[in-house]
Amino acid sequence: MRFVHTADWQLGMTRYFLNGEAQPRYSAARRDVVAGLGSLAAEAGAEFVVVAGDVFEHNQLAPRDVSQALEAMRAIGVPVYLLPGNHDPMDAASVYTSALFVTECPDNVTVLDRAGVHEVRPGLEIVAAPWRSKAPTTDLLGDVLDGLEADGVTRVVVGHGAVDILVPDKDRASLIRLASLEAAISRGAVHYVALGDKHSRMQVGSTGRVWYSGSPEVTNYDDIEPDPGQVLLVDIDETEDRRPVRVEPRRVGRWRFVTLRRTVDDSRDVADLDINLDQMPDKDRTVVRIGLRGSLTVTDKAKLDACLDKYSRLFAALTLWEKQSDIAVMPADGEFDDLGIGGFAASAVDELVGTARSGGEDADDARAALALLLRLADRGVA
Repeated sequence: MRFVHTADWQLGMTRYFLNGEAQPRYSAARRDVVAGLGSLAAEAGAEFVVVAGDVFEHNQLAPRDVSQALEAMRAIGVPVYLLPGNHDPMDAASVYTSALFVTECPDNVTVLDRAGVHEVRPGLEIVAAPWRSKAPTTDLLGDVLDGLEADGVTRVVVGHGAVDILVPDKDRASLIRLASLEAAISRGAVHYVALGDKHSRMQVGSTGRVWYSGSPEVTNYDDIEPDPGQVLLVDIDETEDRRPVRVEPRRVGRWRFVTLRRTVDDSRDVADLDINLDQMPDKDRTVVRIGLRGSLTVTDKAKLDACLDKYSRLFAALTLWEKQSDIAVMPADGEFDDLGIGGFAASAVDELVGTARSGGEDADDARAALALLLRLADRGVA
């Protein structure tokens, strides 16, 4: 038996840092990767798809977002099982009980809206632990697994949330207890645990049967999500009592959120950064966050600003990571000697240079004025 494990679609997600038309393209990419699971399921011979929570970004979605999401699920073709998570819990305002969702929900889509066992077919069950609020007071998976025994039925557990071994706050009531999962696996009551919440693919524990699939399309930078953009093809051999499991990741995402850290101390460093950015492929679906540290002359800082301005127009987004950036700008000796100005203007430039070097409260304004002067003089611009 083979199925697709995915999670954290968060359809309707927005990212404030995306440039203008990049946000609609990103939203479309998130829907497209969902619809594309149909081709993957057909190619792999998967019986069904489980979505381990956070199908939607939240419960208050625009009608257009709901309709387009359901149409993408319809395109999958095989049965799709949706688990409400912390972003879209089965509360009083749930998107899953809205008139629009109920009316337009395709026949191949089932919401795992109650805790416990759901039959997929004779001999195969899903054990679900949906969120009913944003703040559960118990281990939802532990609750549904308690007392479940081996009886020859193949069972796939679908849950959402943080596993206790992955977080420092061990006393949080809603944490998923790994010991409870592994006990159920050990006694043969369940055979695979499909988790959502972590947006990066991750195996949990040592059984090889507990996995986070991660989000099928990236949602955060690569220093936070090291392995996103995947779904898991899960094989369970139902011919053997122990139900051996094989898990195969498949990359389906097309966007990248990249973090760069660079030291820039001279024009060569700025040129190297330019080359690095230029060689990055698929700029229209790549988001770059840059942390820059170093010391530059006003001329080289102007070159850096021009470089960043250029690529901010080419990438889906390019932003300076303020918390990881610290660039000291200091006028170099003779840097403004050949501007071809004299008299009062030359004296004003000398005064700005002195203020810029002083490190006083007006130093930043003076450096900005000198950089503007260089640009107006057509110097330091890439």
